[in-house]
Amino acid sequence: MTLSVNELAEHVGKPAPSVSQHLGKLRMARLVRTRRDGTTIFYSLENDHVRQLVIDAVHNAEHAGPGVPRHHRSDAELKAVNTDPGAPSVNRATRHAGEPSSDARSALH
Repeated sequence: MTLSVNELAEHVGKPAPSVSQHLGKLRMARLVRTRRDGTTIFYSLENDHVRQLVIDAVHNAEHAGPGVPRHHRSDAELKAVNTDPGAPSVNRATRHAGEPSSDARSALH
């Protein structure tokens, strides 16, 4: 996927100049690559390894917050949460492979 600074800024809800500065740092770290088309610069992830790092970082951040991480919810549950502000919180989750069950976690504490 390749997106311009403005598209990325709109997606994350931040000002384009701020997003551009962050992307410049990511480019210097060789995490993203650029392609220029006229005056517009398009960004994409450098490679599949970086893509997996981003996925892992997002999953880790979701686990740090309250509630059930987005990547554990089914599509139907996400639609219910996203469309109904009064919907009850989702308390059912699918475990990651290798992640201990709630019984195993409580035995560890």
